[in-house]
Amino acid sequence: MKALRPYQRRAVDETWRWTAKNDGNPLVVIPTGGGKSLIMGTAIREAVETWGARVLVVTHVKELITQDHAELMEIWPSAPAGIHSAGLGRRDTRQPILFCGIQSVWDKGLFLPKVDLCLVDEAHLIPRNADTRYRRFFDDLRRFNPHLRIIGYTATPFRLDSGVLHRGEDALFDDVAFEVPITHLIKNGWLVPLVSRAALAQLDTKDVAKRGNEFVMADLARAVDREEATEAAVSEFVAAGRDRRSWLVFGCSVEHAGHIADAMRRRGVGCEVVTGETPKAERKDMIDAHKAGRVKALVSVGVLTTGYNNPILDMVAILRPTQSAGLYIQMVGRGSRTAPGKSTCLILDFGGNTERFGPIDEIRIKGGGGKGGGEGVEAAPSKLCLECRAVCVIGASHCSACGVEFPPPEVKITGQASGAAILSTEVPVERFEVERVDYFMHAKQGKPPSLRVEYVIGVFKVVSEWVCLEHEGFARDKARAWFKRRAGIVPATVQEALEWAPELPRPTAIRVRKEGRHDRIVGYEWPEATAEST
Repeated sequence: MKALRPYQRRAVDETWRWTAKNDGNPLVVIPTGGGKSLIMGTAIREAVETWGARVLVVTHVKELITQDHAELMEIWPSAPAGIHSAGLGRRDTRQPILFCGIQSVWDKGLFLPKVDLCLVDEAHLIPRNADTRYRRFFDDLRRFNPHLRIIGYTATPFRLDSGVLHRGEDALFDDVAFEVPITHLIKNGWLVPLVSRAALAQLDTKDVAKRGNEFVMADLARAVDREEATEAAVSEFVAAGRDRRSWLVFGCSVEHAGHIADAMRRRGVGCEVVTGETPKAERKDMIDAHKAGRVKALVSVGVLTTGYNNPILDMVAILRPTQSAGLYIQMVGRGSRTAPGKSTCLILDFGGNTERFGPIDEIRIKGGGGKGGGEGVEAAPSKLCLECRAVCVIGASHCSACGVEFPPPEVKITGQASGAAILSTEVPVERFEVERVDYFMHAKQGKPPSLRVEYVIGVFKVVSEWVCLEHEGFARDKARAWFKRRAGIVPATVQEALEWAPELPRPTAIRVRKEGRHDRIVGYEWPEATAEST
């Protein structure tokens, strides 16, 4: 079997662990370029060989069907797998494993053999509305098997129209079984760093109407498809990408894409326009040429945001403003894959998306899901490098793009007395340097175990905190955030956390507030930068 990276193996293991302990349907969250097809293929093989399961893989575009099927056949050449997709000219139905296009099978759930497990690639594309092709298909499958399990795979577990996929009324999914952040993959060399540079030319969207939490496309196209704006943006990204090998540009409409391409060609850049209207054979030829490096750039409208795998792509120019954090992440993620000679991918955003959402690894989704709830994005704080205009996280001490050192934060003192109420914030906070950190299993009768973390701050002086990975609700969410901030990956159990403990970074100091007889840690200091308070 093809070797898995550690996080890929854990993604499969955590999925089986979750399904063994819970009813319902889990999500697996893997960044673009993280090997989602390999994870799915491994899960399929294990489900068939271990339990004799009949498996369907459902997605929305033929490129993903082909990609997922090819990955399975690479790791399991004798896999009993078929394809059911009108776009690919195949109508297989009897194999134990079927890769399907939802457009081809949505009304055939009652005619397929009993299905035990359904994997959905790009699960964020499933609307919450019960009267959709996906939902009707799943309902039909459940008439033959009420115990059908659905596992969703995505890089973005939320939707613009209804928010987080596993929360709220009518949510199809119940929980996230496994998630790995993009920073972990970049740190280990599995993805390249994304250098997000604020563009000088910015498209004006202040008067563009919104509908369903997103810009009205016709209004947006009229607002941004202006000659002076297009010329300025193209001049900027052509100059910035002079030493880049392969470009992908996102536009707002077919006409807008055509104008972008014309401006690029006038500057001597070879490019093609790919839209939903492009004939299939022509589209394939363009994409093949781009992947081979024969065409420098593709200009895309409404396509290539998912399922487009081109490792040599090293610059993404976004002339498509959006209110959707998911779409923004998908566009940016196209350039994250590694390739020989590729060290970074430059992201040039002309639509204000980077300022709107913040760095992609810091995007925060507020609240739960629900009809009309939307993503509820809270922009993460960021700052601009004045040397190269790269957008960096607020706490960074150095620019991630050019390496310049940022000045220390200015301490602002005002002449006005505080009018804050007398709350816990009035209790003084003490700072202690940390000499050592120890980790223990903490068990209490009648409750799940927790991880006890002891910070040794002097002779006979220890400050403790408890990380409740196996609890429920807020305690578990807080524990997951605690661990993700340190390791990038969240263990499912305290025992796994103890195995990870030797690899966890040690804070240089902690900030502690007295609460009655107890000490509560309210902040940490790290070797490179100060972490946010908890």
